[in-house]
Amino acid sequence: MCRWAAYTGQPILLEEVVCRPGHSLIEQSHGATQSKTAINADGFGIAWYGERPEPGLFRDILPAWSDPNLRSITAQVRSSLFLAHVRASTGTATSRNNCHPFAVGRWSFMHNGQIGGFEHLRREVDMMIPDALYPQRRGATDSEALFLVALSEGLEEDPIGAFARAVGRLERLSRERGAEPHVRLSAAFSDGETLYACRYATDEHAPTLYHRWSETFGGRAVVSEPLELGQCWDAIDAGTFCCFRGQEVRTHPFAPIV
Repeated sequence: MCRWAAYTGQPILLEEVVCRPGHSLIEQSHGATQSKTAINADGFGIAWYGERPEPGLFRDILPAWSDPNLRSITAQVRSSLFLAHVRASTGTATSRNNCHPFAVGRWSFMHNGQIGGFEHLRREVDMMIPDALYPQRRGATDSEALFLVALSEGLEEDPIGAFARAVGRLERLSRERGAEPHVRLSAAFSDGETLYACRYATDEHAPTLYHRWSETFGGRAVVSEPLELGQCWDAIDAGTFCCFRGQEVRTHPFAPIV
């Protein structure tokens, strides 16, 4: 399964999360320790917020460890909020449009997990996306579809409720016509001001999720797997929705509205 990391706080170079730590996201791309797949070689991506409300987006299909452009960019770009992802496909093609994060307007989104039986549900899931948003459906993943359905459910005004309704719609369809496990997810998304994250599964195997405040950087990392294995990270329980802004951490119980 995919690995991802997000950061919010004082501006830092992207490499402080993506490349420099001993168990950085690049290291995890070929040596994940808390994932069913140790190798995440089906592409990578970064969404970062800078001078404009909309995030910058850089994605490619190469393994993260083999693209010198990624190291060059992360060594120069500084951001106060960014999302980074390395992909392990659960069935859809390795293409740039299928690489996370996804972005629409000021929103960015990335996901680790699966919708059970999605390969047989794609047509029904695509029909959940309204016409106004469907031009943003550029890839074929369940992750991008979940993001667009959440936007259609009111992500702008009600992030927790919209995400619960979107996950609920896909879970209901999987229970009716899909396969177990119906939903497994850890997801992070942002409007450029607040970083949101969620951990949930319909079985006991919710993908892992952690966070840690750094006094050195004046910011918080939210990750699917710790960046430094010897440090203390706060684990997020399954069935939890989190809001991170500055040093503030707010957690809420999460259950899809099925």
